[in-house]
Amino acid sequence: MQEAIERVRRALLAAGHADTIAAFAEGTHTAQEAAASVGCSVAQIAKSIVFRAGDTPVLVIASGANRIDRAKVGAALGRKVERADPAWVAAVTGFSVGGVAPVGHRTAPLVLVDEDLLGLDPLWAAAGSPMHAFRTTAADLIGITGGQARDVKAV
Repeated sequence: MQEAIERVRRALLAAGHADTIAAFAEGTHTAQEAAASVGCSVAQIAKSIVFRAGDTPVLVIASGANRIDRAKVGAALGRKVERADPAWVAAVTGFSVGGVAPVGHRTAPLVLVDEDLLGLDPLWAAAGSPMHAFRTTAADLIGITGGQARDVKAV
């Protein structure tokens, strides 16, 4: 777990983002836990959801208040997108489900950012473990991931 956190730290610093990683004893495994731990709304949690398009990882960074519409993700990428099982997520990203960060992946993913995050500041994202998160903004997330803001919310 420490290696994953350090991978996130290195990726943040390499992208010119401040090291805002913090540990939370209460845990940040779910968006609700993360919001309670860091003291923000669930919507301000930038959760990282990994899908797969064949062998290619697809990372959707979504508001903790939203569910993701896989069809919208597929349409935005022009690819069929499927659920990814936890073992595949860990093997491809280097993170366990619950601690998947938006940066520091072993395999570079295609990235979409939930447009609902654009109006929220600050945001908190997982930092490689279910006990660590980092503070950021939507603009910084888009910049450090190369992601595209899209409507990915299920209605």
